[in-house]
Amino acid sequence: MAIFLHRVGRIAFRHRWYVVLVWAAVLALAGFGALSAPKASDEGFSMPGIESQKAFDLMEQRFPGTAADGASARVVFVAPDGERVDAGGNRRAVEAAVASLAEGPQAVSASDPFRAKALSQDGRTAYATVTYEAGPKDLTAAARDRLKGAVEDARGAGLTVEVGGKALDEGGGPGGTAEATGVAVAALVLLVTFGSLAAAGLPLLTALIGVGVSLASILTLAHALHLSATTSILAMMLGLAVGIDYALFVVSRYREERSRGHEPREAAAVAAGTAGSAVVFAGLTVVIALAGLSVVGIPMLTKMGLAASGAVTVAVLIALTLVPALLGFWPNAVLTRRARAGRAGGTGGTGGGRSARDDAPKDATEGWGTRWARFVLRRPLPVLLLGVVGLGALALPMTDLRLGNPGDEAKPVSTTERRAYDALAEAFGPGFNGPLTIVVDARGTKDAKDAVRTVARRIGDTGGIVSVSPARFNEAGDTAVFQAVPSTAPTDERTKDLVTSIREERPEIVSGTGVTFAVTGTTALDIDIAGKVQSALVPYLTVVVGLAVVLLLLVFRSLLVPLKAAAGYLLSVLASLGVVVLVFQQGHGAGLLGAEHTGPIMSLMPIFLVGIVFGLAMDYEVFLVSRMREAYVHGRTPGESVTEGFRHSARVVAAAALIMVAVFAGFVSEDDSMIKMIGFGLASAVLLDAFVVRMALVPAVLALLGHRAWWLPARLDRLLPRVDVEGEALHRRPAGTDTPPSGTVAPREVSRT
Repeated sequence: MAIFLHRVGRIAFRHRWYVVLVWAAVLALAGFGALSAPKASDEGFSMPGIESQKAFDLMEQRFPGTAADGASARVVFVAPDGERVDAGGNRRAVEAAVASLAEGPQAVSASDPFRAKALSQDGRTAYATVTYEAGPKDLTAAARDRLKGAVEDARGAGLTVEVGGKALDEGGGPGGTAEATGVAVAALVLLVTFGSLAAAGLPLLTALIGVGVSLASILTLAHALHLSATTSILAMMLGLAVGIDYALFVVSRYREERSRGHEPREAAAVAAGTAGSAVVFAGLTVVIALAGLSVVGIPMLTKMGLAASGAVTVAVLIALTLVPALLGFWPNAVLTRRARAGRAGGTGGTGGGRSARDDAPKDATEGWGTRWARFVLRRPLPVLLLGVVGLGALALPMTDLRLGNPGDEAKPVSTTERRAYDALAEAFGPGFNGPLTIVVDARGTKDAKDAVRTVARRIGDTGGIVSVSPARFNEAGDTAVFQAVPSTAPTDERTKDLVTSIREERPEIVSGTGVTFAVTGTTALDIDIAGKVQSALVPYLTVVVGLAVVLLLLVFRSLLVPLKAAAGYLLSVLASLGVVVLVFQQGHGAGLLGAEHTGPIMSLMPIFLVGIVFGLAMDYEVFLVSRMREAYVHGRTPGESVTEGFRHSARVVAAAALIMVAVFAGFVSEDDSMIKMIGFGLASAVLLDAFVVRMALVPAVLALLGHRAWWLPARLDRLLPRVDVEGEALHRRPAGTDTPPSGTVAPREVSRT
């Protein structure tokens, strides 16, 4: 691999104009495709294989033209203190608003709250349900303007009016503030790390080009592949983060090779062959982990994972081709001022004939990384115990993990959706915002109406149900739908128990009626999704950890190093999940992040963390430990190898981690609770994995293991293919060539005791 990538780097450097033009053409074509492609259709959320989804599908079959999850608005009217909403001018204002909504564009119906008995017991609150013929993202501006206008007119009459439902949800992802914040912090970190505007700007430029290509490609394919707006969120996060990081590693290695005396083209080629090999492996782990999300069986998650995999692939290709090409235009600009001054004084390169391994870089003075490594080597056991105990303490809240999908109750109180939710909960009870939809299949039954009444009465008598609505039949009269309102909130654990109880008692409830039923609705759907994700989490985690062990076994040719890496990865994932539970479920510090409502953790969050953190953790493991192994196979002691790895890689890994934390943390400022939670969780995971696991636990464990850390049974050593991540073949080839001499073999670790 190293020889091939070395050749790629040389070609990209030499033919830099062609490389730049190719990428410019790719960006232009993707942009043109995004502008000319039809808008993605809104197909809603689907979850094959669960009861609530099957019930949704049955409703769409038996009630043609009615989308189970179509656009709707629930307009809540609240009268002033001491007044009733159904009296005098208040009533006239409500009726005028309802009439206006019913005649609005794309509106199918608007229920009159006084005829539908949608009035609270104290008479102060009423609500009207408006249904539309289009999905939320397909509603026109005219339809939304009519809704907003009717609300303003009713408010002008003295009523408090709020709007819940999906009608005001225009979709879309982050607004741009998060990305701008992440880029700004990344620029500052790069400037401090490199001490050069050009070196800091190059990774940012290439990362933004990669994100542009990726997002434009997603928009181009959105209609054909039925991609929603949320598909691009993860691609944007990871594309920006890894794009900066991968370019950072290549530029850093280029500067190191230049400091060893290599001329620019050879330095770029060696950087592509060494750091580029690690980039390929690191990117491959991220892609495999993201693509593996498809095994969970959630279409939306599969699409998000594949789109993000594409963004990571683009970032890898740019790091291997565009970065060396841009280095060709400004070979000295990315160097430090002192290095540029030295080269101006006549200290030119040697064309690659010097040893890139024996000559220490001129700027590789003893920095904080070396001092920290020596500190850990002197006290490995205390550092290990402190790190494990600390991460274990952070992971403890995960034992209280509850999964769900926060709705309007998780939005800021500044939004009308949240205020509508609170008004309905106060007037009609906490369970009113999450009714259970019961779909009764009465096909083949002689007296369907009587059977449905029996089912409705039995469910209404179930403990925890406060009311049951009249059943609505389809035209054929063989299917009925009614709603059962729980006494508890949608995200309450008691509601989950209630749904489980109704389903378990189904045989008894339908006994003798000849019908069957299914429980669905948003609340039941969220419960089913959480259950499916929770059941898939352990198998997926097992696959990912097993994959980590196999991949690292190939890279480091060691048994204990991969096991150590997998254990550290598990610690960082569990600790980051614990931190998410601590903030978003238990509420500690939630106000500081703008999370005004605490509740269950988004169902997809654990899967996101397991998959994404795996790839990122392997990034830092490869970049840091590969330099340690490189030193060890060339005769350094285990302790010296750890110090050597930190001397070369700690600063760059720390900078890369800070950039990722900045990019992910920028999304915490978004209003969308899902984006906020994902951003916080990923930022926490990267912070803990990079600075606690990789920077503290890894050197501590290697110090305690000594020579045993690099042991591999001879038989396994012969069976495993050689993956040259360290670029060993580059240092065995004759100067100026791209292939190793015939008959040479890689240095082998000697048996040490």
